[in-house]
Amino acid sequence: MTSPAYTDPAGMPDDERMTDAEFRVIREYLGFTPEWLADHLKVSARTVRHWEAGKYAIPDGVRLEVEDLEARTAAFVAGVVTKLLDIPEPGVLTYRTDTEYHTAHPDVPFPASWHRAVVARIAQDVPGLAIAYPEAT
Repeated sequence: MTSPAYTDPAGMPDDERMTDAEFRVIREYLGFTPEWLADHLKVSARTVRHWEAGKYAIPDGVRLEVEDLEARTAAFVAGVVTKLLDIPEPGVLTYRTDTEYHTAHPDVPFPASWHRAVVARIAQDVPGLAIAYPEAT
């Protein structure tokens, strides 16, 4: 894969860097596999594993992209929670596989694992939320 130019600002202090632990925790919290995130960032999965192991410093551009993914996910969760709180018997569908998810939502670039992580976050804020898989066709 061709790596985009993830560069640090000149003189960036180490205490402003995303740590390897922060990177992995956020990736897992968002429900992304190392392979999906690597593809999204246009780096190799090996590079993602090296960042998570602390072998390489995480470039500031990567930190900014991960923070953007986190903010977009949080906004999506908040929007869905707001809508579901107004429904007497709230329920959501989630998906077993990427194929199943992208068939239902072709415009969403994220994997089904992201959607399941989102649904788990929504369930924390919506009492009595029913969660199901779509019926097989």
